Amino acid sequence: MSHSHRTHRIRRRLLRVCCAPAAAAALLVTGCSAMADDGSGAGDIGQRPERLAPHWVDPDSVAARQVDKLHEKGERGKAALLRRIAEQPVARWVPDKEPRSEVERVTRAAADADRRALLVVYNLPHRDCGQYSRGGAQSAQAYRDWIAEVAAGIGDRPATVVVEPDAIPHLLVPGCTPREFHGERYELLAHAVKELKKLPDTDVYLDAGNPDWVRDPGGLVEPLRRAGIAEADGFALNVSNYQTTESNEAYGKRVSGMVGGKPFVIDTSRNGNGPVKEGPKKVDKTWCNPAGRALGEAPTVRTGDRQVAAYLWVKQPGDSDGECRGGPRAGVWWTAYALELARNAARN
Repeated sequence: MSHSHRTHRIRRRLLRVCCAPAAAAALLVTGCSAMADDGSGAGDIGQRPERLAPHWVDPDSVAARQVDKLHEKGERGKAALLRRIAEQPVARWVPDKEPRSEVERVTRAAADADRRALLVVYNLPHRDCGQYSRGGAQSAQAYRDWIAEVAAGIGDRPATVVVEPDAIPHLLVPGCTPREFHGERYELLAHAVKELKKLPDTDVYLDAGNPDWVRDPGGLVEPLRRAGIAEADGFALNVSNYQTTESNEAYGKRVSGMVGGKPFVIDTSRNGNGPVKEGPKKVDKTWCNPAGRALGEAPTVRTGDRQVAAYLWVKQPGDSDGECRGGPRAGVWWTAYALELARNAARN
């Protein structure tokens, strides 16, 4: 047995002692760690018990590096808060450029740790309605080539892939995606699902927005069918959003009943306090770095409901939603916001 495999098995045994499995489905993030020297430094970030959370924890994530930096500066309270993020499996959003090498790196590291990689593909042409995450592939063929590189990077290693957050709901927003590209988008989504499902150990979930976006789930049925839901393992809800787990479960079951009983996953990374309450005066861009939010349920496949395949952290807590409310550009780590999310979760 290699040294790395012995190390990972030791970590798993220690983590099983630390984390009580019976409570996993209902827990908010507790910061449980058997490997930290005093609970505030990153220490040796290990993997969570596979039966609870089979996805890979990156021991060198940006959150883990921030933990060490804060610990070295003597800011142990802040370090302990950020450890709540660093010790959880978080999705890797595949880069627009040179995807194969990064996907291969992540999936190899996950496989070496006897875990699944968690990935997000997000590169469709005309992405994000020209907002903070605008961009994407330059053409339909460029996207097909990109998906081929992603698939090659995964190979036969175990992976779970969330396909194109917001892509389907944006088709339902008037004036968002030019109508002449609607057919192309459906074809590319179906192509991505088909190519990824050719791989021997890859689970695929099509993004389907959240309960506060397409409020009539019936409006998603035909778009999901055209995008390849029949070949996918299921659909994903609440990616990068703040809607409660309860509302997502109720909504997801309604959608599921209309698309052949497909299971679904929920992004619980930042929904611990639910969405911003708009009140009598509408708050602009409640999805963009809203104040007062908190980390949600820890990632787990023990959801207590067979239709809910997993709670996942698809959006990395601490990554900005965009240049709003003082945040950096979309996808860039923002320590102050990460600390607020963890601090508010600790108070729950």
